[in-house]
Amino acid sequence: MLQAIASFFCGFVFTLGLAISGMTQPAKVVGFLDVLGNWDTTLVFVMASAVGVYYIAFQVITRRKIPILAPRFLIPTRTDLDFRSIAGGVMFGVGWGISGLCPGPVLATLGTGTSSVIVMMGFMLAGFYLSNIIGQPKK
Repeated sequence: MLQAIASFFCGFVFTLGLAISGMTQPAKVVGFLDVLGNWDTTLVFVMASAVGVYYIAFQVITRRKIPILAPRFLIPTRTDLDFRSIAGGVMFGVGWGISGLCPGPVLATLGTGTSSVIVMMGFMLAGFYLSNIIGQPKK
C-alpha cells in the first residue's frame, strides 16, 4: 500500500511539473523541434532540470543498501543497442514529433477530452499492444 501511495505522489508531482512547464501543450514540443524556424528552447531547460534532479537523486538513493519501498534495486545492466531499441526510439520520436505529445503529457491531459489527445492515446495503446506481439525476442 505504501508503494502505491508513493507511486501516486510521484505521478502527481510529475504531472504538476509537466503542467507548470507547459509541456502538456503540443505547440511547445513542436516549437522545440522547429530548430530552423521559431525555435522554442523551453524544453531544453525542462529536460536539463529533470536530468539534474534525477542525477542527484540517483547518486543519493543508490548509496543505500536497499531501497525504502522495495526489496532490491532494479537497475538495468544492458548497455548494448539492438534493432528493437533503435526502431522503438525512432517510432517514439516520429510520434512525438507528429503529435507534440509523449506518454506523460498524454496521460496528464487525457481528462481534457481533446480529440488529438484521445487519438494519440489510442495510437499509444495500439503501439503497446503491437510491441508485445511483434517485439518479443525469439526463444
